[in-house]
Amino acid sequence: MIFELGQRIAFPPAVYAEPDGLLAFGGDLNIDRLLTAYSSGIFPWFNPDDPILWWSPDPRPLIYPDRMRVTKSLRRTIAKGKFDISFDADFKAVIENCAKVPRKGQDGTWLTAEMKEAYLNLHKHGYCHSVEARLDGELVGGLYGVALGKAFFGESMFHKVSDASKVAFYYLCKKLNDKEFHFIDGQVSTPHLLSLGAVEVSRELFLKKLGEALKYPTERDSWSE
Repeated sequence: MIFELGQRIAFPPAVYAEPDGLLAFGGDLNIDRLLTAYSSGIFPWFNPDDPILWWSPDPRPLIYPDRMRVTKSLRRTIAKGKFDISFDADFKAVIENCAKVPRKGQDGTWLTAEMKEAYLNLHKHGYCHSVEARLDGELVGGLYGVALGKAFFGESMFHKVSDASKVAFYYLCKKLNDKEFHFIDGQVSTPHLLSLGAVEVSRELFLKKLGEALKYPTERDSWSE
């Protein structure tokens, strides 16, 4: 059964999601609903012509910040300092590039104007953060996601130069490890996430881990350095 959301900010339990992870449709993308969703192990994901769709897949890919898989070639690239890395320096540019930079095997984007506005609002209130990778001053890769308690929910990444987003992800893991975050939620398993060291866990275990991570306060300061 797929639930229809009304004006009341509440979600059915994530365990009621369909086998593909779809749980509900409707509602809106205001900040309170989004925070309620993420805190419940649910996230929005829909195409431009669809209603707002809410998901809680099973299994769930998690990357532990101290266990990212770094290949020898990527380690060499990091050691060379090829990219200049920053945090929260240009969130808007990162999300715009995530929306428009083509991805292999994907046609179009799920980052509609409505979605971009919603995450910009989360960023404005300190719940969403970006990582930027620059080469010779040009933004060539990056990613963004939502941070609640000690949980980070990865949303999207892009690259224009090989390894740019992977290096940005490496420094995200380093930052999250320093901040003692429990995990990065990859939301939907992909070969790329698995190659970075993601481990698939059951929805039941994910919700348990999420509950533990949310016992900690959310730090809403900028991560810029």
